[in-house]
Amino acid sequence: MKAIICEKFGPIHDLKIKEVNIHQPKENEVLVDVAYAAVNFPDALMVQGLYQTKPPFPFSPGHEVSGIVRAVGTNVANLKVGDRIYCAPSYGGFAEQIIINSNLAIPLPDSISLKTAAALTLTYGTSWHALNNLAKLQKDETILILGASGGVGSAAIELAKHLGARVIACASSDEKLEVCKQLGADEVINYDKEDLKARIRELTNQQGCNVVYDPVGGHYSEIALRSLSWRGRHLVVGFASGEIPKIPLNLALLSERHIIGVFWGDWVHRNPNNHIANMNYMMELIMQNKINPLITETFIFEDSVAAIEHLNSRKAVGKVVIQVNTQLA
Repeated sequence: MKAIICEKFGPIHDLKIKEVNIHQPKENEVLVDVAYAAVNFPDALMVQGLYQTKPPFPFSPGHEVSGIVRAVGTNVANLKVGDRIYCAPSYGGFAEQIIINSNLAIPLPDSISLKTAAALTLTYGTSWHALNNLAKLQKDETILILGASGGVGSAAIELAKHLGARVIACASSDEKLEVCKQLGADEVINYDKEDLKARIRELTNQQGCNVVYDPVGGHYSEIALRSLSWRGRHLVVGFASGEIPKIPLNLALLSERHIIGVFWGDWVHRNPNNHIANMNYMMELIMQNKINPLITETFIFEDSVAAIEHLNSRKAVGKVVIQVNTQLA
């Protein structure tokens, strides 16, 4: 089979498409023909050696896939050959086939496309875990979302509105903010043109936000943290800016603010049943037309490296997916 291979940490353009062998599924494993793979910032960070997970070489990036079960190993009771599934492996998704633990593969309802499913797990799983399980976002609370037009940001807008919150979406261009409005954001801030601190104070009537959803990092993090109200919650989701901020801890002491790390991938491995319950709920919301993954661009498999570079350039809006196998679409 063909796969996008990383042989050493370095620039994204060093990735190559290569023919590799794949073993038959062992106990508790399934072999999946990949239909679609979504592109996420961890993929770009991982191949550059900048992500917390560092797989052994050679490896294929790819955190999020959908596809068809081709073969099952022993002791697999929840899946059979021919099942449509979606999942979020730690890596390995940018390949024509992938071996995964059967507990990670979630059956896909017939009414939902493989393309939609590929764009669901990481972004909506992360955002729902952050907003519901960790921040416990309440109706009528105000949430500030940084990087709101990206994959996790756009998912956070929809899910925060589903929970009844008031959403202030932040992004770097008016075009991105227009997308945020279409997703349901109540207010928007262009932090490349506007004073983020002043606008937050203005939009919250000087009271501050209840929750900050921060997948960006960099210098915006401290400004957002300072904007929190009494016992506000700052969700540390990631560092898409490439900069991990150094936060003065007195900002947590003031107003009894909570800084909450969101390590969704590790939480999934520790709580597989809760993860599946969360994802089944996301499927219900899709079927009720309450959420809809925003897929803006689809690349062919041969252009997978360009897809990762495109996302890493921070020009993408919503989700970028790769169509790995056209016969399964």
